[in-house]
Amino acid sequence: MELLVVITVIVILAGLLLPALSRAKESAKNINCQSNLKQLQLCWHLYMDDYRGVLAPNNWIAVETGGNFQDLVQTSWCPGDARMDTNTANIQQGLLFPYNTSTAIYHCPSDVSTIEDGNGNPLSQLRNRSYNMSQSVNGYGWMTNQYADPPAPVDASQPCFQKYSAITNPSPSRLFVFVDENEVTLEDAQFGYPCPGTGWPMPVWWDMPSNRHNQGANLSFADGHIEHWHWQAPMVAPGFPGEVQPVPPPQLPDYARVGNAMRIITVDCINAL
Repeated sequence: MELLVVITVIVILAGLLLPALSRAKESAKNINCQSNLKQLQLCWHLYMDDYRGVLAPNNWIAVETGGNFQDLVQTSWCPGDARMDTNTANIQQGLLFPYNTSTAIYHCPSDVSTIEDGNGNPLSQLRNRSYNMSQSVNGYGWMTNQYADPPAPVDASQPCFQKYSAITNPSPSRLFVFVDENEVTLEDAQFGYPCPGTGWPMPVWWDMPSNRHNQGANLSFADGHIEHWHWQAPMVAPGFPGEVQPVPPPQLPDYARVGNAMRIITVDCINAL
């Protein structure tokens, strides 16, 4: 009888302690994620200081050579495809890597998504990257996007700042640079968003923030600080992985919130919805 009492007490205590331990573990991962973004943001600032205020190029740029399209992947802060990269070679080729040679800071500890093969089948290996950089700071807005119809400057469809001194609307304290991205939409290194005034249909997620940290995500801002954003509705993608995602009505307030932390052209994203 005494043994049963002891076992019962142990079970009750375990039931009380395990949730608390689980929350503490996730809190530690969230802090680690924010530390990663802080270090990436520092790399972003160091690059800018070395190049007289010019922002680190974001994503690869499509160019035409002899009638053929090719991607200048070497111009990116981080080339490659997070869904398929089996190693950290592309991270190490990125323009920010020389400022901090730890590949671990590119991966959120709460991100358990795995890489895929060429047919989209999931493999067992964890991805190497969880973060993306906002299209607002891609630094190559003057180049021609050959994939546009008709070809046009990148800035025409994806408004961006090219120099830090140009960041005025929104201000550096309100313009996010890096974001913990949802594993369903993460592919290249750019967080895209169809800002109003560019002719793209809204509201859709080109890329979606993560839902990992207590229904939230971590973001870094151009002035160097980090924020944790809790979402009013879960950031769960209703469409197929790797595709443009529709925005369910409960996500609209947070959809507008993300858009208003990026460069806009005409009206703010709240009034555009």
